[in-house]
Amino acid sequence: MEPIHIIGAGLAGSEAAWQIARAGVPVVLHEMRPKVETFAHRTGDCAEMVCSNSFRSDDDQMNAVGQLHWEMRAAGGLIMSMADRHRLPAGGALAVDRDAFSGAVTQALRDEPLVSFAPGEIRELPQDGRWIVATGPLTSQSLGQSILSATGEGSLAFFDAIAPIVHADSIDMSICWLQSRYDKGETEEERTAYINCPMTREDYEGFIDALLAADKAEFHEGETAGYFDGCLPIEVMAERGRETLRHGPMKPVGLTNSHNPTEKAYAVVQLRRDNALGTLYNIVGFQTKMKYGAQTEVFRRIPGLQNASFARLGGIHRNTFLNSPRLIDDRLRLRSRPNLRFAGQVTGVEGYVESAAMGLLAGRMAAAEALGRDLPPPPVTTSMGALVNHITGGADAKTFQPMNVNFGLYPPLDEMRGGRKGRKDRYPAYTDRAKADFQNWLAGQN
Repeated sequence: MEPIHIIGAGLAGSEAAWQIARAGVPVVLHEMRPKVETFAHRTGDCAEMVCSNSFRSDDDQMNAVGQLHWEMRAAGGLIMSMADRHRLPAGGALAVDRDAFSGAVTQALRDEPLVSFAPGEIRELPQDGRWIVATGPLTSQSLGQSILSATGEGSLAFFDAIAPIVHADSIDMSICWLQSRYDKGETEEERTAYINCPMTREDYEGFIDALLAADKAEFHEGETAGYFDGCLPIEVMAERGRETLRHGPMKPVGLTNSHNPTEKAYAVVQLRRDNALGTLYNIVGFQTKMKYGAQTEVFRRIPGLQNASFARLGGIHRNTFLNSPRLIDDRLRLRSRPNLRFAGQVTGVEGYVESAAMGLLAGRMAAAEALGRDLPPPPVTTSMGALVNHITGGADAKTFQPMNVNFGLYPPLDEMRGGRKGRKDRYPAYTDRAKADFQNWLAGQN
């Protein structure tokens, strides 16, 4: 049997390779790293996590992302399996030790007999054979040009930014305290998964002034800066209004300063554990395009981080995606070249889990086709089905932008009450329906 080829061994490509091999079909995984480096990656490992170490909420009752976790676990997903094995305390979120996680994904794929690796860059879209393009946000310039030529599109790019990582022993814990927002988590470790840095109003106003005045990275000629709202640099948020950050990543709600329980912070900066040892913490929501010198100056204004030592500073990188509603069918195939499937962020989904989920679907669909079958996408009542429906036709091609999975993509439950007050009943009803429908979809493949 001819193998299926995958370009890119990120989260989506790794998951696709796993699903194809588990279906009994050989697969070749092409990865340009480490021979061809990128701005953001540090290794040549599969599924390297760049921007954050969090897969976000793991609540499969009240959250569409948590439900997507559930669906990927039910489908035997490699990414969720390795994430569970290397998870870190993070309140109600699923965070992982990123190096251990990517190492485990790499080893699992190398141990799979039907998976073979072909190091090196693929510079043009292949004409023949079955291929999955899962090149993610850092698609190489030459391959990006080849995709542009095949699609006839004018542009494939917007920008993501990377949050900084701090050495834990440089954080002043006489000022900061450990607590997950609203004390979420079943164990004490989960309930104390975040380091919190409190700000007075004076602290906050000074921080905003410094942020707005800081030197920012310039874009290269010909690049345009269009940001996905779920991953805005903090300085862009601050430019939208001085209170924007205080109602976003720096909101003080659900937190009580253990050093001074009666004093309410005006704003709070949270740091989340980034490795199993607890020696590294990333600043939550603090992706940035400030220049390095400005970052250290501005971030050390945060109470508790005045002596912070940074393991990695933030940065900005290009994120490549297709206008999928116009170009991709519901089997994730390029309409003009159906031997090519696309998976991951390049399809216009946003987030680690969403990217891996598109890899899971592309892998299963490609394997089914190789075995002489057709596999439809999951029902739109599921997180996976709602997401693929959105990117392949549910969204307006004229205004298409990357999307996280959310309950707004689900078909409504007519009998359920709308609005904020109805969520307590409506969200579990959504996820109960999603679980039943996804299980039926899986059963139909046997």
